Amino acid sequence: MNNLNINIRDLFTEKGLKVTPQRIAILEAIYKLDNHPTVENIIIHIRKNNPNIATGTVYKVLDTLVENNLIKKVKTDKDILRYDGVTEKHHHLYCSECDLIEDYYDKELDELLKNHFKNKKIDGFKMEDIVLQIRGTFDKC
Repeated sequence: MNNLNINIRDLFTEKGLKVTPQRIAILEAIYKLDNHPTVENIIIHIRKNNPNIATGTVYKVLDTLVENNLIKKVKTDKDILRYDGVTEKHHHLYCSECDLIEDYYDKELDELLKNHFKNKKIDGFKMEDIVLQIRGTFDKC
């Protein structure tokens, strides 16, 4: 899915959020960077056109976007927090050498995992979602 084709204003309106230039710029940055950017990547990208945006504002907007399921947080093995603009069900292929994260879609794997845990019936635990981070190395590294 190409998130750049989405009307960002409509996304905010659907969630009942106020449409602000900062929110638009930050969500657009996540979509344009399209590589699970860090907050630093987002700030550098945004400051090209909005040099006065405060770092605190970026963090606050990111928290709001996560709380409203417009983006997701992804944490790497190196404890680096990154942001994902893809909200559809998917997993991540994580390169332990270069820290690259690529989206991985596999409906067969999703069904297998869902059925496995459904059959296990873990007492006192209600599963909400399964998101895998599959570690390895890419040939391109």
